[in-house]
Amino acid sequence: MLFDQVNRELELTQRHLEVLEVVIERGPIGILKLAEETGMPTHKVRYSLRVLEQEQLIKPSSHGAVAGDAVKQFVSDFEKNIDELISRAENIKELGRSFRKE
Repeated sequence: MLFDQVNRELELTQRHLEVLEVVIERGPIGILKLAEETGMPTHKVRYSLRVLEQEQLIKPSSHGAVAGDAVKQFVSDFEKNIDELISRAENIKELGRSFRKE
């Protein structure tokens, strides 16, 4: 279906954000503790940590993951970025309404 990929990306983004939230609130934190706190399997936590590290949102330490250098700007821009996504989704919704008129 046309929206399957978008839904998968949103689910993945949600998972990354859940991991990031725990790292920010409780870091330094290791993979096993993150898996326990989020209820996610360790392989999914590990992947999310890798993605977040590439984005410089977290960084490794000898005691586990901690917030990275880009977190402050990410948090600052978060609402604006979400609003842009919502606006795009609303535009797509309007396109869908035009299909039903035909």
